[in-house]
Amino acid sequence: MDGLNRRRFLTASALAAPALGIGVGTAAAQPEAEAFGGHRRVLTGADQLAAGDWRMLAGKKVGVVTNPTGVLSDMRHIVDAMADSKKVNVVGIFGPEHGFRGTAQAGGSEGEFDDPRTGLRVYDAYGINAAKLAELYKKAGVDTVVFDICDAGVRFYTYIWMLYTAMHAAVLATNVSVIVLDRPNPIGGQAYGPQLDPKHSSGVGRKPIAMRHGMTMGELARLYNDTFLPQETGSRVAKLDVVEVRGWRRDTLFDDTGLLWIPPSPNVPTPETVLAYPGTCLFEGTLWSEGRGTTRPFEIIGAPKVDWRWAEKLNGYRMPGVTFRETYFQPTFNKHVGVNCGGVQLMITDPRRFDPIRAGVAMLVEAKRLYPGLFAWRTDNFIAKLWGTDRLKDMIERGAGVDEIVGSYQAEQAEFRKHRAPYLLYR
Repeated sequence: MDGLNRRRFLTASALAAPALGIGVGTAAAQPEAEAFGGHRRVLTGADQLAAGDWRMLAGKKVGVVTNPTGVLSDMRHIVDAMADSKKVNVVGIFGPEHGFRGTAQAGGSEGEFDDPRTGLRVYDAYGINAAKLAELYKKAGVDTVVFDICDAGVRFYTYIWMLYTAMHAAVLATNVSVIVLDRPNPIGGQAYGPQLDPKHSSGVGRKPIAMRHGMTMGELARLYNDTFLPQETGSRVAKLDVVEVRGWRRDTLFDDTGLLWIPPSPNVPTPETVLAYPGTCLFEGTLWSEGRGTTRPFEIIGAPKVDWRWAEKLNGYRMPGVTFRETYFQPTFNKHVGVNCGGVQLMITDPRRFDPIRAGVAMLVEAKRLYPGLFAWRTDNFIAKLWGTDRLKDMIERGAGVDEIVGSYQAEQAEFRKHRAPYLLYR
């Protein structure tokens, strides 16, 4: 199938399927759909809600938590489509990190403003706690929160914690319902990596889940509502619905879905980027560049004075699904701006066999071994927030190898897989 067909959207007949409001404790059977690249063609929760003429939202005062990824199959944003329909009473929009329209860089947001396209009020929800968000719900008059954001599948990507805060705020605001419009996890549905130690809880990881959680937003919402919210608040969201994805399976990567990639943040521009991200984002915990300010962030990694030896050493591991290309670059922003750097570009040759966490660990191990005078961690111990524990830094500092480090989290990985099992919606 050619590239155009691989990314062609759902046919009009598929979009005629009724909207499905799936309750917390249920999972609808996945209907058969048109075969596509060896997998079934995907229909998002947002498309199902729109195809049902927004009936699920009739009579509700809706607050929408979303960003540029919240699009329908025709590339209209759901907020624009809701406003144009005149059938949804949107009383407020709540923007996460990078903002509702996605103009802000990492760690930034767009502030509070009236959206020029719709005239609707946009509230800045990034970095605020649940109590403050609950006050914004009350200010806007929200009685139903609709959440629609595509995640990157990793614990340290902030959108999953935006979901948690949005749900926590719904509990505090009292009688506020939550509807999650589900989307595929772009890196698949399997869980890998270390769990977060609560002492390292932060904005990039608040609760003990695996680093690569392998869950959709809808599944995470179910887990949050049954475990973490009761532990923290003594209560749950009174009414939680998940409008499920149709045609997605746990072994499906984004390129197999038939959907078009909308960058969930400025430095995750392609589906290839998000495949590398679980491992290479660990370099945010170091003084080396993670590729921000290049054309391939999180795929190009390096630092001044790094040479060909790093690529040679990494290719010596013969890791399945990836080749490391020696490369040189000059970042235009973030770390080492305007300075010539050497490093590697990850060339993912087989996404299904590629293990990004193992690759990221190997890159750190060999960076420390080859360049002990050049390699350094950030002084704020950010690596522990990313990894979830002090263990990675401690093991690398004492000279541990890749197998020992990867082996160190296998028990907690298995524990998380058991923990999440009751909340999974897809086969």
